[in-house]
This record gives sequence, C-alpha cells and structure tokens, in this order.
Amino acid sequence: MAPQDMAAELASTCDASPSARRARVSDLAARMLSKTSKQSSDPAILLLADGTAFYGRSCGAAGTAVGEVCFNTSLEGYFEVVTDPSYAGQIVTMTYPQIGNYGIDLADTQTAPGMPGRHLGNVKPALRGLVVHDMCHVPSNWRSTMSLPEYLEERGVVAIEGIDTRALVRHLRDNGAQKGIVSTEVFDLAELAHMLDSAPDLVGTNLVQTVSCKEAYGYDASSLSQNRAFAAAAPANARKKVVVYDCGVKRGIIEGLARVGCELLVVPWDTPASEVLKHRPDGVFLSNGPGDPDAVEETYAQVQRIIGKVPIFGICLGHQMISLAAGATMEKLAYGHRGGNQPVLNLLTHRVEITAQNHGFGLVFPSLGELVPELSGGVSEHPCGSDGTPATGDLRFWVERGVAPVVSNERFGRIRLTHVNLNDGTAEGIQLLDAPAFSVQYHPEAAPGPTDAHYLFTAFMRLMDGDRDYLDIDIAKDRLAGWTFAEEPVA
Repeated sequence: MAPQDMAAELASTCDASPSARRARVSDLAARMLSKTSKQSSDPAILLLADGTAFYGRSCGAAGTAVGEVCFNTSLEGYFEVVTDPSYAGQIVTMTYPQIGNYGIDLADTQTAPGMPGRHLGNVKPALRGLVVHDMCHVPSNWRSTMSLPEYLEERGVVAIEGIDTRALVRHLRDNGAQKGIVSTEVFDLAELAHMLDSAPDLVGTNLVQTVSCKEAYGYDASSLSQNRAFAAAAPANARKKVVVYDCGVKRGIIEGLARVGCELLVVPWDTPASEVLKHRPDGVFLSNGPGDPDAVEETYAQVQRIIGKVPIFGICLGHQMISLAAGATMEKLAYGHRGGNQPVLNLLTHRVEITAQNHGFGLVFPSLGELVPELSGGVSEHPCGSDGTPATGDLRFWVERGVAPVVSNERFGRIRLTHVNLNDGTAEGIQLLDAPAFSVQYHPEAAPGPTDAHYLFTAFMRLMDGDRDYLDIDIAKDRLAGWTFAEEPVA
C-alpha cells in the first residue's frame, strides 16, 4: 500500500465512530477472506431495540432493513423460509450454523403464483432481512442454479453473516422477540436506534394486505410443478370446488389442496363473504399469513359470515381467523414458534406429530367460552397459570388427562381443543362441533418440514364429503400415500 493510501485509511479510521471502527474488517482479515470462497465483503451490523449490537459481514444486498427479529430452528429448507410470505415484516435468524450449502433452485419458492411467472421466484421475498452464522457462497447440488447470496443480492434482501447466532437466539429467548435493524451502510448506534424507534411495530400492523394477491385466479392439479414428479404420487382427480382466502398463502399449501382433489379459486384477503358464496364452493380454505391477526379484521369478519354455510379449513393465520370470528382473544407469544421440529399432541388420536410452524401469535383457548364438563372429562374450570388466570393456563393439563376439552361458544356452539403444543402448552388446533369447520396453528404442507400433518388435507376432503369422523385418519398411511417408491429390481 502506498504511503498516501495508508495515511488516508488511518485518517478515515480515526474519524469513524467506535461502532464503525468495530464493524470494519481489518486489512489482514480482508486479505485472508479474499483468498477464500467468500471473497472480500462489506461490514454489517445488527442492532436490537434493547441496544444489543452484533457485528458481522454483508452476505446479501447492500442497504438497511428494519423488522421484528425472530429465529427459525429448521436444519434445512432455508430457501422455502426466505420465500414464505408469512415472514413479511421480519428479520429471520437461521439457527443452523451453515446456510446456503446446497444453493437455490427457483422451483422451490413458496411464493404462490398470483401473477404470471411468480412461481419462478420473480418477486422480492416478503421478509425484511436474513441473519446467519456462516453463509456458503459456493454451493454443491445438482439442482442449484445460483447461490443464496446471489439470490438475496438480486432480490434486494439485506443479510448479515459472521455473528454468534447462538448468543442472539438465547437473547431473544430470554428477552422476547423485538424490533431490530440490520445495515451495511449505517454504523452509528445512535442513528440506527433513531431509525429503529421511528419504524412501526409489528403489533397492530396489517401485513396481510402486502402479500395477498390483487385479483382472483384459478389453480388445480394441471398447474402443479413437475420438479418432484419423479417422487410424488399422481394427484387425485378434482372433485371439490374450494375458495382460498389468500392472506399470504404458500405455494406448498395450494399444491397440497390440489393434490387431494381440490379445484381452487384463490381470492384476495378482503373478498366479501357474499362474493365467495356466489361461487357455490364445496369448501372455503383460510390461508397462512404474516403479522398481527387482530389487524386483519376484514378477513375474520367475512369468516364469521361464512361459518355454518360451507365447510371451512384454516391453517396458521387461518386458524386465528376462525378463532377471532368466534370472539376469541389472541396473545403475542414471547418469541413464537418457527421451525420444523415442534412436537404437537393430537388429543383425538393421542399421537404426537412433529410439525412445521411459523407464527408469533396464538389463541387463548379459554377465551372461546366456558368448559362443558360432560364433554371435558368432568372438568368445569379452565386450568390457571402462575398469575391465577385461565388466560395463562398450560394446556398440557389436557394432555396429561388424555382429554380433548369442549367449550360452549356464544356464536358457534361447541368448540373442541384438538391439538396442543408439547413445548409450551399453547393451543395448536380447534374443531367446531356444531358447524363444519376446523383449523390448526401449524403447517401440514411440509415446505420445509416433516410430513406428519399431511393428513389434514385429506381430513378437509372428508369434511366436505360429510364424514362426521373426518379427523379419524391413520397419519402414517396418509403420509406415505403422497409418495412413490422405486421397486427393487428382480434378480
């Protein structure tokens, strides 16, 4: 380095703020990185609302992004996570240490095909930013067409690597989810804190309207991607017409519905109930989606008008829409459930399902109504939490007793708790006994995640067929029915 260049660098270093100096990669580190597959990279910073800062390197687009910092515990499926519309407004931390090692195939995107070419991933993902420990810049996979850093840079997603994600996740678990800001261009902590304070909170913000389709479109088995045709069983013939409320629906979900025999009409999140019912559907599906469910009144107000008229199935935000339509209360979870390893007990079959989840809000089950003792194992009072109120009660109380409790709801009659999260005792599923409707808080489409809950798509078909025992399904057989297996050659 020439003397004048060294002097200029020294001067810029002295003029920089302590935070900027800390974020800057040393000359030695830059030279070392330039000899690796990572090459040289710009510094980046992640600042949380409580003032905790993490310093790392940019591994996506340049810029600054603000959102709620959350974490996902999946070991794989990072591209499906990145393209999940339910992550709108959030900065996602992947807990698995190396991300990007098998690259990107745009055919795996979870953005639903609401416009021509959208299924190819030709839109910017809904998440605000990505946080990883170690980003792989040179993937190895026969299906890969580009690296994850290339994809993030192309789509304008700010990302940071090189931080201790274990420390970050522990901090979020101890202190709860909170707003954060990730930047590759601003390093002054006071300026970042001001930008963070000025950004809107997740609670009270309607993010669904930012990810829903703008106009209705059709989808059936003929629209299915062929990239897994070598392993997936042939889809069933379409025999049920279903209207899908798109609150940010994942492509894997509409594919799951199409595979079991649904011909779909996907409509915007605020479509009036009267317009939906004009199509005379066999059923209505309520999709997943991002953010605060209480802020999506236009959807759950329509659901309230539809319940009892046609069979309804809801997933994730759709589960919350049914609950809110019934007058229930939602709670903001401390740090939410996100990942492909959440154990849930089905109170009807007493089988444990390992589930994929992505949500930060949950149903307060006692808010649906008073218990019906004769249908709740003789129990007449909801279990209470440490503060002495039913709102904080641990629903594993019902797991220990092997009972699926039933409440009396003022609007829709009897409602049964069907699924409970075994990690924290929160509600994971309900069933309306006096109207054809059910819902779960988790994701049966397994994109990414396990396929234990695939049976719920079949259950919806059985509900539309009028089967009273529509949830009584051997989940192991149903899971295997969706795939084909190569036969061993005859000797």
